[in-house]
Amino acid sequence: MKFKATILCENCVLGNEGAVAEHGWSIFIETNQGNFLFDTGQGKSIINNAQFFKTDLSTTKAIMLSHHHSDHTGGLLDVLSVTGPVDVIAHPELFKESFHIQEKQKTRYIGIPFRRSVLESKGARFKFNTTWQEIVPELSLTGEIPRITDFEKGDKDLVIRKGTQFEQDLIMDDQSLVLETKRGLYIILGCAHSGIINILEYAIKKTGQDHICAIIGGTHLGLVGKEQQQKSIEALKKYDIDYIGVSHCTGLKTSMVLAQEFGEKFFFCNVGTVIEA
Repeated sequence: MKFKATILCENCVLGNEGAVAEHGWSIFIETNQGNFLFDTGQGKSIINNAQFFKTDLSTTKAIMLSHHHSDHTGGLLDVLSVTGPVDVIAHPELFKESFHIQEKQKTRYIGIPFRRSVLESKGARFKFNTTWQEIVPELSLTGEIPRITDFEKGDKDLVIRKGTQFEQDLIMDDQSLVLETKRGLYIILGCAHSGIINILEYAIKKTGQDHICAIIGGTHLGLVGKEQQQKSIEALKKYDIDYIGVSHCTGLKTSMVLAQEFGEKFFFCNVGTVIEA
């Protein structure tokens, strides 16, 4: 597949006066089989940035959501006002209630900020998936990622309520986007809550390709335990990867570590970054 991918929402913007940053993630993908949107940010920047970068959201053939968190779904209502009726492909747990435990054990709601009925009234045609799904040839959404590593344990501060108690949200709805080209795979992460190594292993297994042209997006390595971070980075170095473009939940300190480990293979994937293949 040939494509052009433009980062519309991310935590940082450099050299694009008029574009704005937010804590969120969204990427617009233009292909000869249609245009697609992966995530929508939290809603403060996507319309402005789409206009700034002249990406026509009204041409969106389908919206794919990596998971239910508000920094990936909060812009959905605004996007629907531009696209009109459109397929929204996501995991069935999209509307679950989840929380972030902060200092002094205070909790903050971090789920999708809209009711399903409101989104459907604005044109969202929800199509739920739990398994690997080909959107168009050579463009696939992973579905649930098998958790096969023993060190990718996730973020214990992300929880769901069970009765009067909270328990860790394993975020089984975490999905990534995989684009297949003649040279190899482009893997677009949401937040990699299921573990970046688990994601890579599953993408390789499902496609039969083990050369990775680029990994793009949030790795969540800045927000997990030190052991997971170190083991994940060591494991990453064993793969055949051309480039790794991190952003969002990777964190600046972890990004610096990855830059040291991967050298010229590393790049920041911020608002306005374009990846073409």
